[in-house]
Formats: sequence, structure tokens, C-alpha cells
Amino acid sequence: MTIIDAVGVSAYLNCEAVPADRPYATIVGAALSDHGFDAALQEIGHWPGYQPTPLHRLSQLATRLGLESIVYKDESQRFALKSFKALGGAYAVFRLIQKAIALQFPGVQATVADILSGRFKETVAALTVTCATDGNHGRSVAWGAQTFGCRCVIYVHQAVSQGRADAIAAFGAEVVRVPGNYDDSVRHAEQQAKVHGWTVVSDTTYEGYRKIPIDVMHGYGVMAREVVAEMPTPPTHVIVQAGVGAFAAAVCATFWLAWGPQRPQFILVEPQNAACFFESGLAGQPVAVAGELDTVMAGLACGEVSAVAWDILRFGVQAYATLADDFALQAMSLLAEPSAPDPAIVAGETGSVGLGLLLAIEKSPELKQLLGLNAHSRILILGSEGDTDPAIYQSVVGRSAEQVTA
Repeated sequence: MTIIDAVGVSAYLNCEAVPADRPYATIVGAALSDHGFDAALQEIGHWPGYQPTPLHRLSQLATRLGLESIVYKDESQRFALKSFKALGGAYAVFRLIQKAIALQFPGVQATVADILSGRFKETVAALTVTCATDGNHGRSVAWGAQTFGCRCVIYVHQAVSQGRADAIAAFGAEVVRVPGNYDDSVRHAEQQAKVHGWTVVSDTTYEGYRKIPIDVMHGYGVMAREVVAEMPTPPTHVIVQAGVGAFAAAVCATFWLAWGPQRPQFILVEPQNAACFFESGLAGQPVAVAGELDTVMAGLACGEVSAVAWDILRFGVQAYATLADDFALQAMSLLAEPSAPDPAIVAGETGSVGLGLLLAIEKSPELKQLLGLNAHSRILILGSEGDTDPAIYQSVVGRSAEQVTA
């Protein structure tokens, strides 16, 4: 296995990737399904304020980078949360509440309208949900808890910005800061849930904990289903960022199921200091990355892969890559001040990662060749978040999100 390095980026091809014509159904352990994605879309599609987020075509940028096309999925406009995460944590909270109501009232399948009406107010209010977060997932869980009427306690680690912690608290959650990194906060949330009888709503899986993260991932798949509906011709490549891998696995599974042999090449990118999939791919098994996991890409500062995500991505990813922080920041600024006719786009540190990878390999013929990028490449970038911390966004770009889009 050959790893190619350039300034700020490293990449290698995944030797375990299966051929494009290998059916998704033959992947042992692949827990996500069309049925699960259908159910999530059916429910979320009826939530107040739901609408598909836009796809932007960056024609000028594609010409500059020597590519046929670049399409950017803009999650900065997702509900009030400015992130795809709104689709996952809140959906899992909804599913949890549905199940609690069914236990107390056998035969009742509560709808969103039933829950929002207050019909089951006492049942819902008796529940407490909790999780650890780098920011966006916690906001989604808190938003879902506030929307549907249950209590919420969110744990954040020491590197989570105060702006992101405040944004979670704004949705009525109790926010508790704990020492250590993201993985430490995950373990703390699990311990506290056992002590108090709360329910963990996490997007990462671990031994004995799978069902709720699978609900979260099926919620994420709504975003990928929107892409499929709006892109009759599949892209040749999709660049997806990974933390624990829940988002990446949901996208990979959705495209695999929808497009089959025409599914795009899947490039997985992580921060250099939190590259658990990059290292796991090299080892051929999940490997934990230790340390502070220090990166500006806050939503990706994870040192351990989700087992459910690994089962899918291990065979569905064609290439693994790591990226230096500087390129994510450059991509934020470029998206905010594009060359005409490309639109101005608000992208947070995690949302800009896909474009950051393209910028990093722009002057590396070896990496472009390795990843199969050329004048016939049609690239899909998943802009997973907007200015989820407005203060950090303005410090990077020099303007507020409102000024960028004015």
C-alpha cells in the first residue's frame, strides 16, 4: 500500500474496496437499509419547516481545478441548526419517544402531529435524553428534545467552543463541560446515563449500543436521498468528511443502494490530527487515535470509529485522505468570496473539508492521479454545516454569514 504525501494532505487507495458492481446487500454487517431510509424520509418530510437543501454548481471553480464539474450540497440552510445533524439526533429522539408511547399505550403509533399536540405530554416529559458532542449533534438532540417535549442533558469536552455550547443551551438543554477529548466525553455521557436512568442518543456505536445510532444514521440519509432525487446522473466522485463515520456511512449506503454499479468513487477525508479511519484502513481493523485530537474542524475531532460505520465504509471507500487545518480555512474563505458566476456560500470549518481537499491536491499531479481526478471528473462535495459558531466563522472569513450572503 502506497501513501502519497503532499503539503498538508496525505492519501492512499483502500485495498479492501469492493468492485462497483458488488451489491450492497452482500456486505456482511451493513446495518443501514432502504427501509430505514424510507421511514426517516417519510417522518422528517412532514416536520414543520422541512425542505430539501440546495445544490450549488461551482462552474468557475471546476474550471480552475481542471474538473468537469463541482456540485456543493449546502446544509447551512437545514432547519434552524445550519447543519445536516438536524436530521439525525432529532430523528432518533422522535423514534425514542414513539417507542416510549407505544410501551405505555400498546398499539399506538404516535405521529409527529400527535406528539406536537401534547396528547402524550406526560409520557414524553418523563424522558431524559443525553449525549456527548463536538457541537452540531448535541444541538440536534437538544432541538429534538425541545421540539417534542422531553428533558435533555448534553456533555461537551474541553475543546468545544463556548459559542457552540451556548448554541446547544439555547435549545433548552443542560450543558455540562467535562475534561478530556470527544471520546472521553462519550464515555462520561454513557456513565451518567446509567446512573440516572437516561437514554443516550449518540451517532457512534459501541459494544451493546447500536439501535439508536442506526436511527441517527437513517436520519442522515435523508440528505443523501435529496441528492439522488436532484442528480439524475451520478457524480464520478464524492468527497465526504468523517468523524466517527456515521454521516459518511449513511451517504455511502444511500448512494450504493440508489446507484448500484454507477455509484461514485468515495473519498473519505479527515483532519490530520484525528484520522481514525485513515489509520484503521491501514491496519485493516478499527484503530483508536489517542491525544487531544486538536483541529479547527471541530465536528471531526474523533479518535474512534463507529463500528456500524466501519462495517460499511471498510468496503465502500475507494480512498482515505487526511487534511491540514489550513486548507479547510482557505476553503471557507474561497466559498465566501468566489469568482463569478459561482455563488457565495457560508461553510463552517467542518463543512468546507471537501473543497479543502481539492485545494490541497491542486498542485499535486501524483495525488490527482491517485484519486482519479481529471477533466472528466464530476465532483460532489457535501457542505455539512454553515456558521454553527458565528464568532469563529467571522474570525476566519472576516465577515458575518449575513454579510457573505447579502
